[in-house]
Amino acid sequence: MISEGDIVVAELPQSDGSVKLRPVLLLRKLPGFGDFLSCGVSTQLRQAEANFDIIVEERAPYFDATGLRSSSVLRLNFLASIPINRMRRRLAELPIDILERLQSTLAGHLVANQRPERMKHGID
Repeated sequence: MISEGDIVVAELPQSDGSVKLRPVLLLRKLPGFGDFLSCGVSTQLRQAEANFDIIVEERAPYFDATGLRSSSVLRLNFLASIPINRMRRRLAELPIDILERLQSTLAGHLVANQRPERMKHGID
C-alpha cells in the first residue's frame, strides 16, 4: 500500500504535454478519490530552488532507503495531482522529517502574507 512520503514511479505530465514514467514524492493524500499531491524528483540538481526544494544527496545516511539511483532534487516547483491508477511501482519512502519539511515549506508558501499576483496587475 502506498502512503504519504513514498517515492513512486508514476505517469507524470511533462511541460511539453507528453507523459513519462518518472519518480515522484507523494506529499499528501487528497480528499475524494484518493489521488495524491506529489512533487517531481529530478537528478538535475541545478533546478533546485534555494530554501524551497530539497536535495537528497548520495552521501546522506538515509539515501539508500529512498530507492533513488543518484543525488536528486525534490521539486516543490513541479507539483501534480496523481491518481493511484497512474502509479506503477513504489520505490521506497522518504524519512518523515524530510517529508514534513517539504510539507511545511509548501504550506508556508501557500499562506504567506503576500498580495496575489493578479491583484498587483489589476486582474480580477
